[in-house]
Amino acid sequence: MRSAIPSDATEARLPEEVPAVEEAAQPSDWRRSLERLFRVVPALDSLRSYSLRALRLDSQAGLTVAAVAVPQAMAYASIAGLPPQYGLYTAIVMTAVGALFDSSRQLINGPTNAICIALFSVLSAVPPEQQASCAVLLALLVGVAQSGITLLRLGDLTRYISHAVIVGFTLGAAVLLVLDQSKNLLGLPAGGQGSDHFLVRFGLTMSHVGALNWYTTAIGVGTIVVVLLLRRLSARLGVRLPELLLAVLAAAALVWACGWDGQGVTTIGELPRSLPGFAPPEVTLQRVRELAGGALAIALLGLLEAIAMAKAIAAQTGQKLDINQQCLSEGLANLTGSFFHCFPGSGSLTRSAINQQAGAVSQWSGVIAAVAVAATVFFFAPVAKYIPRAALAGILMVSAAQLVNRQQLLYHLRATRFDLLIVVATALAAVLVSVEFCILIGIFLSFILYVPRAAKVDLTELILTPERVILERLPQHEACGRMLLFNLEGELFFGSAPDLEGHLATIDKRAGPEVRVVVLRLKRVRNPDAVCLVLIDAFLSRLEARGVKVLLCGVRHDLAKVLRSTGLEGRLAGRLFLEVLGPSSSTLDAVRHAYELLGSDVCPTCPRRHEAANREGWYYMI
Repeated sequence: MRSAIPSDATEARLPEEVPAVEEAAQPSDWRRSLERLFRVVPALDSLRSYSLRALRLDSQAGLTVAAVAVPQAMAYASIAGLPPQYGLYTAIVMTAVGALFDSSRQLINGPTNAICIALFSVLSAVPPEQQASCAVLLALLVGVAQSGITLLRLGDLTRYISHAVIVGFTLGAAVLLVLDQSKNLLGLPAGGQGSDHFLVRFGLTMSHVGALNWYTTAIGVGTIVVVLLLRRLSARLGVRLPELLLAVLAAAALVWACGWDGQGVTTIGELPRSLPGFAPPEVTLQRVRELAGGALAIALLGLLEAIAMAKAIAAQTGQKLDINQQCLSEGLANLTGSFFHCFPGSGSLTRSAINQQAGAVSQWSGVIAAVAVAATVFFFAPVAKYIPRAALAGILMVSAAQLVNRQQLLYHLRATRFDLLIVVATALAAVLVSVEFCILIGIFLSFILYVPRAAKVDLTELILTPERVILERLPQHEACGRMLLFNLEGELFFGSAPDLEGHLATIDKRAGPEVRVVVLRLKRVRNPDAVCLVLIDAFLSRLEARGVKVLLCGVRHDLAKVLRSTGLEGRLAGRLFLEVLGPSSSTLDAVRHAYELLGSDVCPTCPRRHEAANREGWYYMI
């Protein structure tokens, strides 16, 4: 045989050639290490194809996100019962670290509404003077839990979440965002007490309907109009304008020039002029035990929130996500934040939507946003206080409208009743319950609705025709009185046991006194478990007691392995036909063996009665 190696390759190498080979291997090792670094830090990988245009888009997106992040961070800290600077620290450190490791190019990490509500619940049992230190310790515990989930690669389990859940989550979150920001847009006071509980949640009570602040309303509606006009101008000119940032700056300039902050227009207020410093969290065993349960709940909630948001964005951008990497970014962001006075955070719905709509193309928009928040806090605190909340509410409402992919939503609503129910239930849960629980509700409903569908097992009767073909039996076909052929298809796990039991009972009933052989084709059965195998075992015993031979054909290797381990293979000696690749067919072999068992005892209409006269070329196929 001729060697595949050229003849000159077998010649002896000179000693001086060896170092050259070793030197050539070093760059290869270095490149592999660099590729590994790029996989762990996706933001560095994006620099390989980065451009000035990408820097411009990321910069305008990051600055726009920062304009929203500053008031949001302060408000979210208040929800958790913490000083406002802790929210700003979280918006700086977690946003920057999360962006470096994010698989999603547009996801923005930091303080979120859902996490802060859960954080408030956990801290409610802690003395007020210790809540800040416990919040920082919670960030450490949450980061450890999320990193552990990453190491165990449990984040991949989220791929089993139906996309209908993500569509419903996006719709519900967008509606929730509009309702939540309507009070800021219209200048209404925060909610009150009364029977109108649903409206109280969003700050819209019946007693406030006549309390509109027209200056605030004009700013909010005007911001929306300016954004839409600038977007149309951008499309006409073919140039991407920073419409969201320009609208915020215009609103702030208007408030400053007209003095409307003294006319009841609410602004973001004075900002504390301090940056986060390094300080390890205070860890005690007693505190860890007290906070461990809450930390695990917040960790799971944070991952679900971030992954759901990342998937919602990826559905619009077409980006391929690495879910395990996304879990890693959340864990590292919380771990790092705990050393800089941060409380737990996750992927932000509003800021991520704004980041995407503002034109962000890479993770560096998040880093720029974090730097901009830090700069705003340190340098521009006196100027930033003129930014009206109504302008930010207008931007959030525009982003909420853009967040919902109408074509995708209509597709899921029209596809199947299964998708329709999941989308509607998840969206309603987001509005009526909470964003964090709507995902869990959607997943639970997916499971409840999917299991009965997955547990369905189909049974089809086959027949031999005079044309030497095995096909599905139709009503006009006469059944064989000696041999029955059936095809079984579906998942053979415990959920399908009732269906399987019914089908086996049907075969049992069809196998009358004259039937001597039953051929059961199992080529398309999957994942057998003990419950279904017990039913098959009992079925074999019943037919064997009546003298009926059961032949199993199309048996795949995974099923054969289970039959062997449970002892059923021994009972089927000579009657078990494994599926093989190639021109041969285990079904054809089983039918031929069935006729050997029948011998001359065949039906009056059996095509085999005339086999002797037409033996040459006789075959069966399916």
